[in-house]
Amino acid sequence: MSKPTRGLGKGLGALLGDTAGLEQLRRPVGYVHKEVVGTTDPQDTADVLRIPVDMIEPNPYQPRLSFDQEALQELAASIRTLGLIQPITVRKKSADRYQIISGERRFRACRLAGMDMIPAYIRDASDQGMLEMAIVENIQRENLDPIEVALSYQRLIEECNLTQEQMADRVGKKRASVTNYLRLLKLPAKVQHDLKVGLLSVGHAKVLLGVDDASAQEKLCDIVVKNGLSVRQLEAKVKELLSSGQKEPSPAAPLPDEYGKVLERIGKFFDKEISLKRTSSGKGTMTIRFDSDEEMKRFLKALEDSNI
Repeated sequence: MSKPTRGLGKGLGALLGDTAGLEQLRRPVGYVHKEVVGTTDPQDTADVLRIPVDMIEPNPYQPRLSFDQEALQELAASIRTLGLIQPITVRKKSADRYQIISGERRFRACRLAGMDMIPAYIRDASDQGMLEMAIVENIQRENLDPIEVALSYQRLIEECNLTQEQMADRVGKKRASVTNYLRLLKLPAKVQHDLKVGLLSVGHAKVLLGVDDASAQEKLCDIVVKNGLSVRQLEAKVKELLSSGQKEPSPAAPLPDEYGKVLERIGKFFDKEISLKRTSSGKGTMTIRFDSDEEMKRFLKALEDSNI
């Protein structure tokens, strides 16, 4: 769910300065160091391999029936510039055919971008235990960048049907640490790219997550990359930016664990985020945004199957 944009005033450019000349610092995430599918045996389902685009087919059970063409064009333009940051997930159907499990929108955008090879995770859809072990093993590697760690956490939750709490137990991390990594995936593609290739630190990313406006996040990211700002210097920039539009809000009190579990369970049935706001007295609101009647039907079926 997109958050409401916060008033940032008219002096964004003046506050943040010039960010021209950054393109020579950025290079697309191309996964050129990864093997092409079929050249390694066996294939590690936790690693990324490159698959020729003509060997991939959509999933006939894909619940999303329509794709916003304008949004696809925008994603394709981003992929041309930055590469595909989040690989798709497929399963092997035959020696030369793979079927999409998740990531059809990214797959379509890659085709629009003219890619002939697409980075993908390959999983055996019938063996969840092996997949879980492979992903956990992958997370324990020391050379993973923060986005790879976040994507691995996301895969454990989505593909192995785990809650954040269960997943934290699997990888031996505190739930708060897992949540902080997953939040990185909410950042714009440009910011994720710079974090992935080491132009930005996790500390910088956490500060950027405190800004609700995506364009401001990208602009601030540009400033960090160009001027080599420290985390403290970035915090000062953010404070200056927020004070130019409105007073910086006081931080919200963390939600009790039960609320997080509610968000996790209900969120599985909807493509968009759901939000929950709670006052100190326990009163609050929960907002669910959905894209189609099919999402609501799936949610209703789940309620009926559970006799709720």
